[in-house]
Amino acid sequence: MNSRQEHLLKVLQSQTDEMSGQQLHRSLEGGPIEMGLATVYRNLRRMQQRGLVRCRHLPSGEALYAPVERDRHHITCVDCGQTRPLKHCPIHDVTIPAEACGDFNLLFHTLEFFGLCDSCRQRQESLS
Repeated sequence: MNSRQEHLLKVLQSQTDEMSGQQLHRSLEGGPIEMGLATVYRNLRRMQQRGLVRCRHLPSGEALYAPVERDRHHITCVDCGQTRPLKHCPIHDVTIPAEACGDFNLLFHTLEFFGLCDSCRQRQESLS
């Protein structure tokens, strides 16, 4: 891992929540290691490929990043995009049999649930 990736990982680990590439880029301004937005995204992609960070895509298309050791999953409203973290990972203790993995080396998992929040559901029902 290069020094840029080490720095990005430290920033992500210091946060309590996920960060977009743009948020991460802004947090570097005026710091010891500055980099362009494209460089941030390129390094995040490399870190994801190495199993160091996970990426979650919102219905809006925005990507959020977090270190893989932060095993947090979410439920997201498909209408307004409101997101809530789940209290625990429902598949944390699931073991994938070696024969199912084939020649894959598992790095991390993601789990996302999508639905309608109460406000959006009520609004949609009132329009029906």
